[in-house]
Amino acid sequence: SGFELNESELNKNLKDFQKYGVKTALFKGRFAFFFDCGLGKTFSQLEWAKQVNLKTNKPVLILSPLAIVQQTIKEGLKFGYDVQKFDETYKLSNNGIYIINYDQLKNIDCSNFAGVVLDESSILKGRDGKMSSLILETFKTTPYKLCCTATPSPNDHMELGQHSEFLGGMSYLEMLAMYFVHDGGETSKWRLRKHAKDAFWKYVSGWSMAIDNPSSLGFDSDGY
Repeated sequence: SGFELNESELNKNLKDFQKYGVKTALFKGRFAFFFDCGLGKTFSQLEWAKQVNLKTNKPVLILSPLAIVQQTIKEGLKFGYDVQKFDETYKLSNNGIYIINYDQLKNIDCSNFAGVVLDESSILKGRDGKMSSLILETFKTTPYKLCCTATPSPNDHMELGQHSEFLGGMSYLEMLAMYFVHDGGETSKWRLRKHAKDAFWKYVSGWSMAIDNPSSLGFDSDGY
């Protein structure tokens, strides 16, 4: 569902590695930013949302924990984004970028949004939780999706499976069948097959970008 964009069309205040990330996520259409704290995750997601809004002329929704809603709105103003808190005054004809906390998702119709951002997308890790199920079902057909979290557990492959399913790749169960083996015994743990490690991480890197330092992707790391 993605589209191509020249980096010159992106917010000039973005760092080079952030421009690369946003451009890649827009090209893919459905993507995940696994950016460590301090690497501009919020700024990058706001630019992604703005570009999807401009491309589709339809609103984009950001879902975040309650404590981060106001923080994101303030961050948006700092960089020139008008992020509006979603409320009952919203009409189908409204355009722009909206934000709401996860707990309010059950109360709104999301069918008119062209894109959705999951801020702190580790909320997906509870596979059998009501919130995870609601998110997966609500945005199943949404064309543009972005997951953002600083803390995907590197050892929690199940969390990555939930991200994959949300973004429209392999389902959680398909991913298990393709790359994992059941440990057996009394545990219900799944282990990554030894011969499948390279293939698995290549698959994950097809729909996500993990950065602990800009230099990891060949960019200038001064100040980090």
